[in-house]
Amino acid sequence: MSDADARPTQEQLDRYAEQFNQSQTLRLLGLRLSFPPGGEKVVITLPEVRAEHRGGLGTHAINGGIISAMFDYAIGCTPALVDPTRRCATMQLSVSFERPVRGTTVRAEATIDSVGTSTLFASARMYDDKGQVCARCQGVVKMSQMKWASGESPAVN
Repeated sequence: MSDADARPTQEQLDRYAEQFNQSQTLRLLGLRLSFPPGGEKVVITLPEVRAEHRGGLGTHAINGGIISAMFDYAIGCTPALVDPTRRCATMQLSVSFERPVRGTTVRAEATIDSVGTSTLFASARMYDDKGQVCARCQGVVKMSQMKWASGESPAVN
């Protein structure tokens, strides 16, 4: 974005999510990316928990790898709230598992804590289908000045 104070429009964020939701990786995992109105957070949902998502401690809880992947996407997409055209990559995640994540749907919500010139710090929470916080995450994302190859989204596959 050319103006340092400009924020992406809801239309730009929706287009970013639309493109990213078509990626093979998100479809394979069954995840959906969205940006609720207001431009303040990223939401990653697992709208239908399947058998392959389960396995935490040999129970019906969601597997930690799925939880970590959801946090990676949630934290990793927060730079879109600043400029959805800039390439970015997650540099670090710290996940705290507070209780087993159970249920038929799961949601991760991420917000920006602070933004520097090329580094963004974000926090996320994971909610079960009863709305209970089950896990938390803090992360660091590197933001490049380069644009996405598609110009609109990191979705490449």
